Amino acid sequence: MNTRTNSFLSDAEREAVIELRHAMHSEPELSNAERKTQERIRNMLLRFGLDGAKVFHNTGLYVDIEGAASGPKRSIAVRGDIDALPIQEERQDLPYRSQVNGVMHACGHDVHASIALGTALAFHRMRDNFSGKVRVFFQPAEEAEPLGGRTVKEEQLLDGFDGAVGFHVSPDIPAGVFDACEGSITKSADQFKINITGKMAHGAAPHNGVDAITIAAAFVNEVQKVVSREMPVDDGAVVTIGTFHGGEATNIICPSVVMEGTIRTRSPERRALLSQRVREVAEGVAAMHRGHAECSIRTGEPPVVNDGEMVRRFRKVVHDTLGRDALTAKKRAAGSDDFGFYAACVPSLYFWFGTRIAGNESLVHTPTFAVADDLLIPTTELAVRYVLDLVSS
Repeated sequence: MNTRTNSFLSDAEREAVIELRHAMHSEPELSNAERKTQERIRNMLLRFGLDGAKVFHNTGLYVDIEGAASGPKRSIAVRGDIDALPIQEERQDLPYRSQVNGVMHACGHDVHASIALGTALAFHRMRDNFSGKVRVFFQPAEEAEPLGGRTVKEEQLLDGFDGAVGFHVSPDIPAGVFDACEGSITKSADQFKINITGKMAHGAAPHNGVDAITIAAAFVNEVQKVVSREMPVDDGAVVTIGTFHGGEATNIICPSVVMEGTIRTRSPERRALLSQRVREVAEGVAAMHRGHAECSIRTGEPPVVNDGEMVRRFRKVVHDTLGRDALTAKKRAAGSDDFGFYAACVPSLYFWFGTRIAGNESLVHTPTFAVADDLLIPTTELAVRYVLDLVSS
């Protein structure tokens, strides 16, 4: 990666960024259990004289850096997520590989948190050189409910802020290349649970019962027509049935089935409609087959929606710092990120930074995923440059 950006971090701050990355990777913690990570980050902030970090969502931290210079009093938030995944790491070539059986940083959150740390440290040292405020979140529970991003929204931790910045590794993109698109770049993710109730009978006399498996199978088929026939293609709508449980024996008409799944869409406008239609199809199919369906839906993260002006400014910073070859505007993810809660509160920018190099081609959420250390400092420098641009004008 081009190193022309390396002008904001001191040598000690660069070492701290790498130190945190290695420590988090070797001692990963699952969502809502990140207590060692929380304490480690707090201690590293204190080492550099940055006190006053506040707890949120039990295992998270955020810290405010107030600029002392005169000028616009803009407030910008930066998010780095800190939780790991229940995956057994298979990279034996990494000296800092996970030491926790069955847990690893397979989605780059150790990298994200380390970039957030470097951003906090740089702004703390430069506090006499900017006005306004930078709030850095070390956010837990991006991967699993209860989500840390939801707490940020519900506790109004972005009230009065002018913008928020998030970022994510991408092995789809070559190392040294950054990607930012305007509009929805991830999908919402809502979970549903459907209880189908029928009536038990002997398997040889199905007319005496109401077959819950037949009803559930009909739902699995019919609900996909909501996507293919009722949703515009560019919504990116997906309905996934992930679990299906029912039946006790081969010769009994099954009286009940429980299914769980996920509803995703890139469209904030049609998100509620899609959930409504899933419920209606479940209830309608059950009624048609003389059974009953109860559908409960848990609202998850909204889509991440990038603000057009913040995208424009980010692309200018990358262009001026690294050149046109370091920019793309292609990636819209099929998955979700609870940074969507931030974007629902304030204008936001979520950028991808490429991590694909020889030996590190594995995708996220796989046991061989990895990110090279030498990408951390240039990405942190770019993040600092961009946030400084936002907070100073």
